[in-house]
Amino acid sequence: MATKSKSKKIRTELTISRPQLMVDGSDRAFRQFLHDTLAFSARLQAVRAQLGAVIGLSGTQYTVLIAIAHLVGTDEKIGVNQVAEHLHFSGAFITIEINKLVASGLVEKETDEDDRRRVILTITPKARGLLNELAPVQRPVNDMLFRAMSAADFERNRKLMSDMVDAADEAIRLLDYNAPKGPGKPAK
Repeated sequence: MATKSKSKKIRTELTISRPQLMVDGSDRAFRQFLHDTLAFSARLQAVRAQLGAVIGLSGTQYTVLIAIAHLVGTDEKIGVNQVAEHLHFSGAFITIEINKLVASGLVEKETDEDDRRRVILTITPKARGLLNELAPVQRPVNDMLFRAMSAADFERNRKLMSDMVDAADEAIRLLDYNAPKGPGKPAK
């Protein structure tokens, strides 16, 4: 005769402690939000890769190229550091990607006349043509991606996302300092 075993509900530790992120004392809604954010991020990366592929670039190269194109529209001279800061990447990584774009004839580098150590970046007419060809594909994709946002949502989320990137950088530093380095390893 089979006996029923009583299953004990194992208490799951909360993954947050900030009350404003909890609903009824639970972190379930927060975890769903995080999983939805990760899913959106993965899809955004896929869209970026596909947009890059339309013009023969990797997703990262496309992002660097379009960032240079948009930053050049400002009054300041655009160099590697401005692109790296804008995209939240290291200068070394951006330099590698820019060199690929230079080799493809999409970006030009010029020595800054005011500071000979600095390189000024511009996109070539070839790059402008590719980005102009891409725009009719890009517009409806971006409209679809962000169709749920009102103007007020956009303004609020634009500021929030910038703050969240900064917080993520701090969280990485916190993990680097405090997290164990593998199963059963003590933190520093």
